[in-house]
Amino acid sequence: MYRFILAIAAILPAAWAGAAPYQIQHVEPPNWWAGMKQPDLQLMVHGEKIAELAPALARPYPGVRVTGVERTDNPNYLFVNLAIGKDARPGELQLQFRRGKELVSSHAYRLEPRRPGSAERRSFGAGDAIYLLMPDRFANGNPANDQAGMLEGAERANPVKRHGGDLAGMRAHLDYIRDLGFTMVWPTPVLENNQPSYSYHGYALTDYYKIDPRFGSNEEFRDYVAAAKAKGLGVIHDIVLNHIGTSHWWMRDLPARDWINHGTTFTPTNNQHTVAQDIHVAPEEKARFFDGWFVETMPDLNQRNRLVARYLIQNTLWWIEYADLSGIREDTYSYSDKDFLNEWNRAVAAEYPHMNVVGEEMDARPYMVAYWQKGVVNRDGYASELPTVMDFPLSDTASEALAEPESYNKGLIRIYETIAADYLYADPMRLMVFPDNHDRPRMLATVDNKVELAKSNLILMATTRGIPQVFYGTEVLISSPKQRDDGVLRADMPGGWAGDRVNAFTGAGLSPAQRDMQGFVRTLFNWRKTSSAVTQGKLTHYLPKDGSYVYFRHDGKQTVMVVLNKNAGDTHLDLGRFAGMTKGARSATNVLTGARVDLGAPLALPAMTSVVLAW
Repeated sequence: MYRFILAIAAILPAAWAGAAPYQIQHVEPPNWWAGMKQPDLQLMVHGEKIAELAPALARPYPGVRVTGVERTDNPNYLFVNLAIGKDARPGELQLQFRRGKELVSSHAYRLEPRRPGSAERRSFGAGDAIYLLMPDRFANGNPANDQAGMLEGAERANPVKRHGGDLAGMRAHLDYIRDLGFTMVWPTPVLENNQPSYSYHGYALTDYYKIDPRFGSNEEFRDYVAAAKAKGLGVIHDIVLNHIGTSHWWMRDLPARDWINHGTTFTPTNNQHTVAQDIHVAPEEKARFFDGWFVETMPDLNQRNRLVARYLIQNTLWWIEYADLSGIREDTYSYSDKDFLNEWNRAVAAEYPHMNVVGEEMDARPYMVAYWQKGVVNRDGYASELPTVMDFPLSDTASEALAEPESYNKGLIRIYETIAADYLYADPMRLMVFPDNHDRPRMLATVDNKVELAKSNLILMATTRGIPQVFYGTEVLISSPKQRDDGVLRADMPGGWAGDRVNAFTGAGLSPAQRDMQGFVRTLFNWRKTSSAVTQGKLTHYLPKDGSYVYFRHDGKQTVMVVLNKNAGDTHLDLGRFAGMTKGARSATNVLTGARVDLGAPLALPAMTSVVLAW
């Protein structure tokens, strides 16, 4: 199938050559805004033989100038540079394209007004809790768009096919997410993935400026973000800079021979993340990691090409401004060109000084992840500009540590040691912590389907340093195989489809255990929003002992004591060991039950039950 796709891709440019010359097919970005800090804008104009033309403004537009053009080896592309000054006002300007003196084509281009305070928007941080969902698997609010004229339609019974979830379904359940105590929503990518198969996950983009029609329209996404904000929820946009899908329209007519690494020839990455920071690595191995394709259906973008880099930077800024986003999550972060990543981060920070960006470095070693956080001093001299990194080391360790027997080097000591490695990070409070996500087996499965251990993992992620993220359905005990099986772990949210017998949103059909877990999550994360010690305070922890790991969060106004307890039987914890942190406090509140707890007596711990105490 892959060779067939590339064969078609090779034929199509010739077919396009028969199209009407000078007819504009694409102009991207499709619009821009007056009042952006960065005055320079580059338009990608695509059409048969368009590079033969010279662009100009049809009439003067105050504050806007055409400052030049750039051409590539493909005559079907013209890159038009505009300068948009501070005095430019919203409105419509007319671009004309001439061949010599002959007017051949024209295009109306809009400058929109910015929202008040757009540049100063609030983003996400340690005071937030993030609900991660997969749009295709969350809720189908509009079955009429399940096919939407795309290559792959819905086939819900097949775990690796599309299931029909969409923006309408996501919007219908914003109250549910808010009431669970979350403040941010992170949907996996919603942009068009018009691939022949395996398109549901969203990471093989085929159009950078278009919401996938099976989810809805650009306008519906913007409305979804507005509806979320009205309910106190920000939206984090999942962006893919490293690769596209083989069905991207670029693959039919590449903007330049070096737009894609290795052209249209599949050359796989070696997936060895260590080469990014290995001071001894052979250049060939390093190039293979950064330039190789992620998989056969995901060609690798060449971000060393200045036109590619600028296109991607502008696209990120466009979506932030267009949709009014509250944050960015960047996929497969370490696979992209390192210098480009810094340029991209600087551009986002320059336009939106408070915007947080989290990058994915899927590695269980803290030093591998810390390398990418802003402020870390790396031996090779690389100074990353990325504010937040995903804490895969804690995520991968916690589930294993909670499930395995205790010994001198296994169990809770591994959680302690992972957090003790925080000296590697510039800012541990800017780590995104999570019990699982869409690329990991379900948390419940990793702790052998023991609900109390799953609760302990959630307590850890809600109360340790950093920004917690929870995967949809965790609150109703969605499980999976213990070995990663993407189509299964990305299960449908119960109640997201008409006729579902179990409905997480209404509670219909939930088992007592599911109701209990849902209530547990609701209590934990709504309390977290009120806790200054957890969202702003320091962390002090004690070495695990006798099946318990104890740590404190404290800020001078509040103290929170967390006991992660793995004991198979009821036990009592002597609190005298922690007198340096309890500081004579006489009592506390169990935040999960509301009960008062006497701190002058040993703490009663029911079997495998962890507690959170606050005073």
